[in-house]
Amino acid sequence: MTSTLSCDIAIIGGSLGGVAAALTACENGASVVLTEATDWLGGQATSQGVSALDEHRYIETFGATRRYAAFREAIRDHYRRRYGVAAMPDGAPLNPGDGWVSALCFEPRVGVAVIEDVLASHVASGRLTLLYNRTPVFATVQGDTITDVTVTGAGDKVTIAARFFLDATDLGDLLPLVGAPWVTGAESRDDTGEVDAPEEARPGEVQGFTFCFAVEYCPGEDHTIPKPEGYERLRDAQPFTLTLTASDGAPRPFRVFETGPTGLPPFWTYRRLLSGRLFDPSGNLRDIAMINWNSNDYHHADLISATPEERVRILDEAKRLSLSFLYWLQTEVPRDDGSGYGYPGLRLLPDVMGTADGLSKAPYIRESRRIRALRRVTASDILAAGRTTARAAHVFDSCGVGWYFMDLHPAVGNPKSMFEPTLPFQIPLGALIPQRPANLLAACKNIGTTHLSNGSYRLHPVEWNIGEAAGILAAWCLARGVYPREVWAGLLVRMFQRHLLDQSVPLEWTIDIPPGHPHFIPTQLLLLEGALEGNGPRAAALAIAPDQPVDRTEATAVLRALLRVAGSSAEPQIDPARAHEPLSRAEVEATLVIAGLSATGLGDPPTWSDLCEAMRPLL
Repeated sequence: MTSTLSCDIAIIGGSLGGVAAALTACENGASVVLTEATDWLGGQATSQGVSALDEHRYIETFGATRRYAAFREAIRDHYRRRYGVAAMPDGAPLNPGDGWVSALCFEPRVGVAVIEDVLASHVASGRLTLLYNRTPVFATVQGDTITDVTVTGAGDKVTIAARFFLDATDLGDLLPLVGAPWVTGAESRDDTGEVDAPEEARPGEVQGFTFCFAVEYCPGEDHTIPKPEGYERLRDAQPFTLTLTASDGAPRPFRVFETGPTGLPPFWTYRRLLSGRLFDPSGNLRDIAMINWNSNDYHHADLISATPEERVRILDEAKRLSLSFLYWLQTEVPRDDGSGYGYPGLRLLPDVMGTADGLSKAPYIRESRRIRALRRVTASDILAAGRTTARAAHVFDSCGVGWYFMDLHPAVGNPKSMFEPTLPFQIPLGALIPQRPANLLAACKNIGTTHLSNGSYRLHPVEWNIGEAAGILAAWCLARGVYPREVWAGLLVRMFQRHLLDQSVPLEWTIDIPPGHPHFIPTQLLLLEGALEGNGPRAAALAIAPDQPVDRTEATAVLRALLRVAGSSAEPQIDPARAHEPLSRAEVEATLVIAGLSATGLGDPPTWSDLCEAMRPLL
């Protein structure tokens, strides 16, 4: 049986990006149909089991959208209500798992509950329709426009007609159905200009994926699972180990429950989702640890290029790999005290992942098909090496920000890992917009990155920001009767960016001027127009220091940016004869006059805040 639904925006894929896109599209007035291949929304944060969020050091105060911050706070509120614990013992924000890889570790079901609660009002109003357990199988494209997409599952087919379509699947499953140009794996060095790219393209070199699982430890009990089929082969080929190799080649040995011999924290607490003693000091509440480790990363075959029959085999072997790693932990891992091998008290917890076999509902996907976009992000745009500024390469069309190492796990045909430092970066709007069709947007890991730069753009807060920007953009285009490529290519991009800023989506890195700060929007606008091009003190730090004077070394760039915000192509009036003096009130006042702004309240020397106050008529 086939039924038909009509909406403004169809979002195919209930990933974290898909959820963010649906939420923002609905809040911006669009009707939405959101499909999901499992019965849990949230992708890597829920159905894929990675509910230990991969974030950056500033995440509690800057570097995320307002909606992502609210998502994180709602998770904490769940645990505050449940256990009556408001914060960590040292006063830090609550981390239910107290894991050392993340500032927020939690049970996947809690993430699902929060997402459902966030979307509930839109479902109740009829603005949002959710279709679970469905995957895309067909699309109708007329010319340069998608007219409908058919999804199947739950015993039926549903054809969704819409004006805009967002691919928020973790593997970019919609792209081949709609004829969008896409790439996979590693591009060649000649193509991208990336030093670490191979000389020739390797389309099958896709990062490994992982079936995560959760366990608790019950000392004195035996919860050893049956030995998985092919255990010895999988164990030896991986191989299973708690000793990792650092980028400099040095071994990094971990122990299971104790600090390692070189001071590394316990493997057990790496991605712990629930810390029993945090909520019950008496010890009656057990820990829950999630296992997502190099040893159960499956990088022996590519899901994207596989036939349906091959995919069944690949997924089965990947599941057996994870179960084999659990069996190794139960029977063969060296015990911390040297007394023997294995911890049979490790008990698999199927209820945590919501599955019968105890593995995550879906594999944790690190790399997708990637659109050939209007703008592509390369490794050289974001890597820290060779840069003297505090931020990565500036992009004029930013639709968000992110920061994470360029983290690549072993890939098909390439067992090497990569973990290279990057600088805080932006998300280019053009990276979300494919060359065709005109009414398609990428809303997940499928944006216009390379194999290398994808390693920084695939993490939780960045994916959420990508989805949020895509949902807002689709609704904004819908209301104005334009296509995304028209927004990107013309003057509309600044109008759209202002729309994002009004919804507390940071577009530039300004850690001491977050959303909600009275100078947030003028500061963001100045940076978008190149205020840091002068490489002054503010270009060398992520903090803007709004109460500090504008330095003469940066004054030309800052005042030129102010004039651009005012719509003027004039140059700032700065006296070259005073090059060794602080920037004067008179020099700034001369520029404000050109911009048609008042100098009332301007200090001497003028501060960044003074300029923001002077810009108020432009806002």
